[in-house]
Amino acid sequence: MSDKTEQGSDHIDRLRGQWQRELPELDTSPMAVIGRARRITLRLRPGIEAVFARHGLDAGEFDVISTLRRAGAPWRLTPTELYRTLMISSGGLTARLNRLEAAGLIRRHEAEEDKRSLLVELTEAGHAKAEAAFREDMELEKRLLAGLSQREQDELAVLLRKLALSLEDNGAGAS
Repeated sequence: MSDKTEQGSDHIDRLRGQWQRELPELDTSPMAVIGRARRITLRLRPGIEAVFARHGLDAGEFDVISTLRRAGAPWRLTPTELYRTLMISSGGLTARLNRLEAAGLIRRHEAEEDKRSLLVELTEAGHAKAEAAFREDMELEKRLLAGLSQREQDELAVLLRKLALSLEDNGAGAS
């Protein structure tokens, strides 16, 4: 069954209609945003992850090397800076770093100014891989957004930023 009917409604419209029939007093308008955002994420994820896989990476590994790449020269950060940026546990980061180091995409070494501190640095191979994967990802994402005009994309980006900031300000998230 297609996500669109002849009236232009989508899966979320159908769900809301079913809930309206079953619980007519309940406001299901949040589903119009949150439900669609979730479905969009679930639909987009496999294609984006396939881009990373073509570069020999999973999404978490890409997150690490892209964070290092966009940090700018000399493309190095402390593990603490990395896991705070990526919002993952230090244990989760360690596992990713181990895989990336084994693949020759990063190296870890002591900081010159503080021998107790460790630095994670992108290798030349990691630099090239991060950039190539990111370029391909942006090409894919541009194609995925082709159903919206540039103006619509800009408007949606403004609204999504507003929602993201509101959620951050309110400490919203998992409960």
